[in-house]
Amino acid sequence: MSKSELIGGYPVIGIRPAIDGRRGPMKLRESLEDQTMALAMAAKKLFEENLCYSNGEPVKVIVADSTIGRAPESAACAEKFRKAGVDITLTVAACWCYGSETMDMDPMTIKGVWGFNGTERPGAVYLASVLATHAQKGLPAFGIYGHEVQDRDDVTNIPEDVKEKLLRFGRAAVAAATMRGKSYLQIGSVCMGIGGSIMDQAFMEEYLGLRVESVDEVEILRRMEEGIYNKEEYEKALAWTRENCKEGRDDNPDFVKFSREEKDKQWEFTIKMYCIIKDLMKGNPNLPEGFEEEMVGHNAICAGFQGQRQWTDHWPNCDYPEAVLNSSFDFEGKKEPMILATENDVLNGLGMLFCKLLTNRAQIFADVRTFWSPEATKRVTGYDLEGHAKENGGIIHLLNSGAACLDACGECTDENGNAIMKKWWEVTDEDIKKMTDATVWCEAGFDNFRGGGFSSHFTTRAEMPVTMIRLNLVKGLGPMLQIAEGWTVNLPDEVSDTLMERTNPTWPCTWFAPRCDGKEGSPFKTAYDVMNNWGANHGAISYGHIGADLITLCSMLRIPVSMHNVPGDKIFRPTAWNAFGMDKEGADYRACAAYGPMYKNIR
Repeated sequence: MSKSELIGGYPVIGIRPAIDGRRGPMKLRESLEDQTMALAMAAKKLFEENLCYSNGEPVKVIVADSTIGRAPESAACAEKFRKAGVDITLTVAACWCYGSETMDMDPMTIKGVWGFNGTERPGAVYLASVLATHAQKGLPAFGIYGHEVQDRDDVTNIPEDVKEKLLRFGRAAVAAATMRGKSYLQIGSVCMGIGGSIMDQAFMEEYLGLRVESVDEVEILRRMEEGIYNKEEYEKALAWTRENCKEGRDDNPDFVKFSREEKDKQWEFTIKMYCIIKDLMKGNPNLPEGFEEEMVGHNAICAGFQGQRQWTDHWPNCDYPEAVLNSSFDFEGKKEPMILATENDVLNGLGMLFCKLLTNRAQIFADVRTFWSPEATKRVTGYDLEGHAKENGGIIHLLNSGAACLDACGECTDENGNAIMKKWWEVTDEDIKKMTDATVWCEAGFDNFRGGGFSSHFTTRAEMPVTMIRLNLVKGLGPMLQIAEGWTVNLPDEVSDTLMERTNPTWPCTWFAPRCDGKEGSPFKTAYDVMNNWGANHGAISYGHIGADLITLCSMLRIPVSMHNVPGDKIFRPTAWNAFGMDKEGADYRACAAYGPMYKNIR
């Protein structure tokens, strides 16, 4: 666990226990108090035991001071939640309630409603009524209703299907609300004409609640020349790097090869870059006296570095800072990954941020580079693809200079010996050694990086469940997301090496097989069709099959999902989406367009 180093804190979940407001001789309300509060406390316990913020702490959950039966109690709850910083509300009910009087009317909270499936005073009746009212008022809410009828004294035993929806709602809502009020820091600007690095501030502000901060790359040089970094941290980082980061191959021809002395200077320069970019993102109170402004940082939850070409034609590249910041450790041991997008591809950086906030794990930034069919693989290597690679019609090569987290090497394992990318706070010193031992740092290719630097290289030698996503902006449509669940593929070393020698063998390499359906016309017919329908040259890749959580998150952010291979029974969006047609994906587009971004204040 670590202290949050960003201003603004973490979102709080507020539980609203709604109840039938009728009193009188039969003491109707009084008879429901214990059951209703027990329902609220069960939801609170579930969230606290299963959800964490990105710093590893359990989510904070508070419950209204009383059950909510009439409008004054709704107002009292809203006042308590406002003071406590509640961004997410879950209304729970085991009986009929007065819907419009007991509902959450705050347009800025993310809302869920759980109606207990019982028979005495069915929560389903209230659930259906209040969700209709939410839709009528333009306040979308997620409806949660269990499949099986429960006994009234069984409210603390949450069924598995209800748990799944509650936790999916909670994970996605915490991720969405954590971004509010934070910054994206772009260091530099557009890289080599890449559309993803063209900053759209309106999108950042209106859809995500993020502020955009911009600094020129020259700021890094200024801080180096004026000594605006912590010398002790730098020396410690340099010593750790020399001990743990082994140099790999140097494929540059002799006439442009750097000398040993020049390479040592590149390492020193690169380590200073790492320290300075970290300071730019989150600030550093330990900078030299007289640089109080620089101590503050930019409150950046995510950042990007332009690099090519104006920087990398002259100075060492940013591969080391990108790779290590994105990883779950550095010279100080395990740490929360800090998302830094290569080439300032803000859209891919945001995809990485979405996945990090949902999983609390390090993320992979990669080119979606080459599709290899079983036939082409056989022709070039003599090897017949097996397993997921064969079943799904080939593999996609994920490859990019240095930016992938070192966790992606696949060397860490869980208690059952399965390869895993761990939640960052579960990473051990032994894990760190495994990851650094599996990685070499190759001298940057002079064709791409005339200023030198070192690119990380490893090959993912494990089969792991992963999800690849891409966020895109489309003129006339706005943002949209693509999702492809699948697996990393562990090719035999000689096969992987043969394929790698045809491209850049000094970069981190992951082979990916998306889960395909074989259906004609589907973007998931084969791995080829996934790549052929991919919306950009980059992808953000996360450990685990998290497509369902991403779909829920995107509905909160009003970002439609254009293609995905998530099973239909796992899709969970606000109930109002059902009013926009029977085809789920078309309804998603129409609902997102109708509601619009949450933070847009001019309609």
